[in-house]
Amino acid sequence: MISRRAALTTIAGAAAGILPQRAFSAPQGFATIDLRGSIDAREHGVVPEGGDRQGRKLGEVIARAARQNMPVFLPPGNYQVSNLDLPDGARITGVPGASRLVHSGDGYLMRAEGARRIELSNLVIDGANRRLDEQSPALVQMRGVSDLTIDNCEIVGSRKTAVQIERSGGRIERNRISGAAEYGLFAIESTGLSVTGNTVSDCGNGGILIHRRTKGPDGTIVSGNRIFRIGATNGGTGQYGNAINLFRADDVMVTGNHISQSAFSAIRANSASNIQIANNQCLASGETAIYAEFAFEGAMVSGNIVDGAANGISVVNFNEGGRLATVANNIVRNLKPIGPYVLDEAIFGVGISVEADTAVTGNVIENVPLWGIALGFGPYLRNVIATGNIVRQAGVGCAVTVVEGAGSAMILNNVFEGMKNGAVIGYRWKAPATAELGRGDAQSFRHLTVENNRIV
Repeated sequence: MISRRAALTTIAGAAAGILPQRAFSAPQGFATIDLRGSIDAREHGVVPEGGDRQGRKLGEVIARAARQNMPVFLPPGNYQVSNLDLPDGARITGVPGASRLVHSGDGYLMRAEGARRIELSNLVIDGANRRLDEQSPALVQMRGVSDLTIDNCEIVGSRKTAVQIERSGGRIERNRISGAAEYGLFAIESTGLSVTGNTVSDCGNGGILIHRRTKGPDGTIVSGNRIFRIGATNGGTGQYGNAINLFRADDVMVTGNHISQSAFSAIRANSASNIQIANNQCLASGETAIYAEFAFEGAMVSGNIVDGAANGISVVNFNEGGRLATVANNIVRNLKPIGPYVLDEAIFGVGISVEADTAVTGNVIENVPLWGIALGFGPYLRNVIATGNIVRQAGVGCAVTVVEGAGSAMILNNVFEGMKNGAVIGYRWKAPATAELGRGDAQSFRHLTVENNRIV
């Protein structure tokens, strides 16, 4: 008779004899460390503080592992490497915060090109502020990688950009990127890229850049990132100093990011159509907090909080083809009348500016020195409606252009409280040209409908 306990013991023993063989079996010549079959780099002579010569040895281990579809594990320690080329299928992982790849040469640290899959996880990638050669735009360079994953890494100390990827898709998530002299992440011609849950800080000229060389569909998602202290060491009037910057990249979503202390914009979209900029926290921006500008068609700007900037939200450049937008349910407050540069044509201290085919509705604007809402500029105005907004403590509640050739605008059902120089005033370019229009005195301007506004 076999007891129930004996039977269970027999089954457990059989499992113990079978499972380890399957779980730990590995190709000949490799040592494994866990159930996933990772390769321990130490078993192949790659050890912390082993000197720069071990970089080539690490490359050989990575290449052999990639051919066998296995990851390489780096135990804690500093590994001095440079000019590391990653083959298709390379997977490198370590202990978060403890496994460090430290740039040791004057060429590049790490790159891959034309790969189907590359994965980097749980690593510290440290540029050590060492020189990168002229052909190396970034500490980590990826070109033509179909499925790229960079997850839970720290990427620090780059003399140029921290991570640059081109013609690639995949996931850049949960990383901490800081101390790059140029940009934190520069993505060019992306194909289904997600940039989520990263912390990007203390970068010299920009945080997260999503660019294309020619305008077209991009589809990148930039969501849930924390970005702060972004500088503009190259100066300029907006080319640099933006926490999130889109250029020619259509169909992009920028949602749920927490952004503070950008030299210029928290979010700047240049010639980017069909974009969503939603539910972002934009604090202490040096210039315009949220910008949709130049040749775009389609911009949804909604649910954002802007607190502290030179301008709040600008959806402009109808003269360059910028049109078709909704600016809804945002809070804009505590603006200042000065920006990071001095130009005669510059205007600072405006809550929300729009120009063409745009609805401005349900926004709350408070404590702005110049204009709460600006509709059009010069002759550049067409089919704009401002309705259901609240403007408090502004120089002028709503400035609307009355220059010849301007198109139609409707200003309806808004509340203006505490205006210093009028609720609704017509402007010729930057100069006031009318008395108060907000009490039904706009009949002489056929392009304007101003009705049912409450002035307190």
